[in-house]
Amino acid sequence: MNGYEFVADVWRSTGEAAWYFVTLPHDLADEIDEIIADSRRGFGSVRVRVTVGATAWDTSIFPDRKKESYVVPIKKSVRSAEGIESGSPIAVHLALVDASSEPSGSVNPA
Repeated sequence: MNGYEFVADVWRSTGEAAWYFVTLPHDLADEIDEIIADSRRGFGSVRVRVTVGATAWDTSIFPDRKKESYVVPIKKSVRSAEGIESGSPIAVHLALVDASSEPSGSVNPA
């Protein structure tokens, strides 16, 4: 399965049930928007397969209007298995599940 690779810092959302996320680089988010324009799911989510280190899982990315990008939730089991904390930079491999014509590439944030 082709996909994208990028490095981003993990951040924690505020609130009682705080989640941890990474934000996709803007150029990658724009490219994904073009590819999946007609196959978005509820809340604008996009199904993906994510790999961080030796851990892979299926999830969805979600649009974040404030960040003008998509965010990837990093669940506790992944953070524990890979030793990830808030603020940690992580290398992410992301593959679109529903896109049949997905190009592959690497994106390095500026």
